[in-house]
Amino acid sequence: MKSVSLSAFPRSQTRRKGARAVRASERVPAVIYGRETKAENLELTARDIENLIHHSVSENVLVDLSIEGAGGKRLALVQDVQHHSLTQKVLHVDLHEVKPDEKVTIMAPVESTGEAAGVKTGGGTLEHVLFKLKVRALPKDLPEVITVDVSKLEIGQSIHIGDIAAPEGVEILGDKKISVFSVAAPLTEAQEAAAAAAEGGAQPEMIKEKKEEGAAAAAPAAGAKGDAKAGDKDKAAADKGGDKKAAEKKK
Repeated sequence: MKSVSLSAFPRSQTRRKGARAVRASERVPAVIYGRETKAENLELTARDIENLIHHSVSENVLVDLSIEGAGGKRLALVQDVQHHSLTQKVLHVDLHEVKPDEKVTIMAPVESTGEAAGVKTGGGTLEHVLFKLKVRALPKDLPEVITVDVSKLEIGQSIHIGDIAAPEGVEILGDKKISVFSVAAPLTEAQEAAAAAAEGGAQPEMIKEKKEEGAAAAAPAAGAKGDAKAGDKDKAAADKGGDKKAAEKKK
């Protein structure tokens, strides 16, 4: 990985209030730390760090850091970048100081190249299972990205960590049996129908069940209303019969 120049400034303002003040001055709070050095608070020019990240393949960037007021340069890796959730502006940067002759470990993004044979001729689907690989190398040998050729991948086949040829001077870490890319067979009509039924079948049943419950609740109410009407008719008939008998006695 080729290093790029980056300027920094000592930072005296800390905590949340201090960080807001730094950002208000068009700078970004940062911190540099290392195995043998004490953590130091810095400020980076917002435009410089955003341009640096924007023009890099990944956020794994090796920098030659020049700190104002300090002699010489310090080799460091951009270890972590925090972004605003809405604007995506850089909020904070962690820098890890490294030595040119010391191996370091990073998470390198992995990408595919070529069109898988199982996708091209068999209608399968390329599945990207693992998006980053843990690698170890000297700073100058660190890869910005690891590219894997998937053009020979047939349906049902996978490329595992152990199948990937590491760049010169780079060691790929992790379980060699873990899949990174694979090609899945296309779904049959029956499988597609089953999937569609599983996604949309449960809700109509719930609605139907609710309707049935509503109908069941309405039935007793209707019956009660009918019983009330029948009772009113019987009462009216009884009253009419009583009046008739009273009239006959008077006669």
